[in-house]
Amino acid sequence: MRWKSHVRFGGRVGETHRSKGWQGALARLYTYLPMARGFCYLVAIMDWASRKVLSWRLSNTLDASFCVEALEEALQRYGTPEIFNTDQGAQFTSEAFIHILESHDIRISMDGRGRWLDNVFIERLWRSVKYEEVYLEAYETIPEARRGLGGYFTFYNSERSHQALDYRT
Repeated sequence: MRWKSHVRFGGRVGETHRSKGWQGALARLYTYLPMARGFCYLVAIMDWASRKVLSWRLSNTLDASFCVEALEEALQRYGTPEIFNTDQGAQFTSEAFIHILESHDIRISMDGRGRWLDNVFIERLWRSVKYEEVYLEAYETIPEARRGLGGYFTFYNSERSHQALDYRT
């Protein structure tokens, strides 16, 4: 069921470039991190071109606030991209999330149903995060996960090589 305050976007916008800020962003919520008792949700804002994780947040609820916080941090730290791509999850179609994008004149691109290929960069990130960090560390608490992931994303952004970038960081 789609809430009245959520907007629906159709179609996709092709990759474009902007002279300042990051080239484009991907965000995806629907991954969860298993914990000793239950799980938590992870959102990440990623630059298309560099594969750099610009910001991320954890939450134990599916409200939009932690997604909005991650978006605001990425915009504050890295400037505005020309385009922002995400899936059509309720968090990303919420008024608060859309308002931030529109107030920065960022074009919005939302994946169509069944367009798994649109999310391939973020899906690869989730695989790396889970297999290289989360499953190995088996976090007990969200604060513990936050500390561990903070270290992992620093490593991911500065030391880990990426096959798609010809094994550069």
